[in-house]
Amino acid sequence: MVSGKANSSSSGRTAGEDRRSGGRREKRAKPPLTETKLRDLALHYAARFASTGARLEGYLVRKIRERGLAEDADGRTVEVDIPALVARLVELGYVDDDAYARMRARDLGARGYGARRVEETLRHAGVGERIRQAHAPGEAAGRRAAALMARKKRLGPFGGDAEGLDPLARRKAHEKAVAAMLRAGHQYEHVKAVLAARDPDAVEEWIAEAQEAEGTDEQW
Repeated sequence: MVSGKANSSSSGRTAGEDRRSGGRREKRAKPPLTETKLRDLALHYAARFASTGARLEGYLVRKIRERGLAEDADGRTVEVDIPALVARLVELGYVDDDAYARMRARDLGARGYGARRVEETLRHAGVGERIRQAHAPGEAAGRRAAALMARKKRLGPFGGDAEGLDPLARRKAHEKAVAAMLRAGHQYEHVKAVLAARDPDAVEEWIAEAQEAEGTDEQW
């Protein structure tokens, strides 16, 4: 005859084994979204992340796809005008495509990325063409970003001495440097100028020429 205590112990071990063998406990499904909850999610997202209207709209659509929309008292699915909700947040200043574009353009330039990378990043974030053009780097900023990338990757005048390499190795090293700069979004003319410079001072002179022509000393 098995005692109650033994039964309890056996039962406890079985439950533990079930927990170990059964894997993770299933998460409770979140309830469908109401218009109020969607608005709260939108405000929370805008407060946490620098965003564009397009990115916020995509986030809300994704949440609806994951959780669905609630039903009203008559059993009909609640309709939510997502573009109107996003437009309201834009109107209130919680979402600002222009500010986002300015921030991202400066950040990418400061990291050594060129105009093409800036354009691609802003377009992917849903920034309109007019704003993208307004925040495209000028000639001087493009030159400085190219110099920054060459310095980071130790290319051209910022790298080691290639004079000791045989012609084939030197050509391959140059081709690799050109490819790296182009991937970073720089104009081919800028890539050629930086890699052909005799030393870092020559690169600074090249940047200063553009700054003087533009009448600016901005870094980006």
